[in-house]
Amino acid sequence: MAKAEDYGFGEFEFPRGWFMIANAEEATQTPKAVRYFGTDMVLYRGKSGKPHLVEAYCPHMGAHLARNATSYIVQDGEHVEGDSIRCPFHGWRYDENGQCDHIPYSDFIPKAACLKTYPVTESAGIIWTWHDPEGLEPDYPLPDFGGHYGEPGWMKWDMIHLGDLDIHGCEIIDNMADYGHMAPVHGSKEGIYFANEFTDHVVHQYFGTTHRRAIEGGDENMLVLDTWRTGPGILESDMIGQFHGFWLIASTPIEDGVERMWTGMMVKVNDGTSPATSEQLAEAKEFADIGIAGLAQDVEIWNHKQACVNPMAIPADGPYPRLRIWYGQFFNPRAKAAAIQKRANGRTLTLDKRKQMGVKSEMWHA
Repeated sequence: MAKAEDYGFGEFEFPRGWFMIANAEEATQTPKAVRYFGTDMVLYRGKSGKPHLVEAYCPHMGAHLARNATSYIVQDGEHVEGDSIRCPFHGWRYDENGQCDHIPYSDFIPKAACLKTYPVTESAGIIWTWHDPEGLEPDYPLPDFGGHYGEPGWMKWDMIHLGDLDIHGCEIIDNMADYGHMAPVHGSKEGIYFANEFTDHVVHQYFGTTHRRAIEGGDENMLVLDTWRTGPGILESDMIGQFHGFWLIASTPIEDGVERMWTGMMVKVNDGTSPATSEQLAEAKEFADIGIAGLAQDVEIWNHKQACVNPMAIPADGPYPRLRIWYGQFFNPRAKAAAIQKRANGRTLTLDKRKQMGVKSEMWHA
């Protein structure tokens, strides 16, 4: 599989951005081994309830902090104390900032005895980390996901792990500009409009189409999507069809050329003034499942395609070259981001049949 260097994105092996690393329930007081960005790490939840992400290996003698079930440190329930984690080998304890604060058999603690820690935050039932090859603070916020998570009248998403794909994230990102696959893969019957808008670290895809699956009782009703990426790791889609759905697709590099993917959809079931009925929830779940099944169609193709370093793109495909310029900003030092954004920013209109089909322009709220 092609690597970041093969695509020529920039200086870094892994991109800058917010990335999903686990569902919230996976962060417990039993430390969990995880690997992202070519690095072994450990995820655990402190007694305060706060999640933590630290490097996997104890600096003392290299023991893995999570891969142990037989040490008495683990069996005696001392693996996590407060918001600190103990090494199961010799019991050295590291606080939430990664500094060793206790050695059971020594009053002397080396100043160099510290673990690298990684920034994490919990939002919308998900554990997120900020990854930056330069070690800088986030230059854009984590999205609020429409404010719908936990909002009355909305069914929460159940984030599903779609697998670990032997593919570079670029091949997933390409979907944002890919009008041509909408009919053969996803059942678009007649596209009404397809446009992309690039604004700094965000890229939108606006898409309106009739569909081979009846929507709201007839083929003349459109499926309307406003889909956007906030950086390289988070895709959100506000979708109006039979229901109002809010879709999330998250992808995170494990290695250079291997991506882990999750997806889930929140669905509005009623106005929130009364509890959802079992019938409403069942219909909403069916709607969400249809959307997730559509993404699984992409995953099947991604799992079996070869790398496409230089697409043989035609104008009717969509703006692949512009999208890849946009994507490149996350593989370069932050000082170069503004210049790359200037090259990418703007709008590309791939398809617009609104006038000839009598569709109100307000349906494209861009």
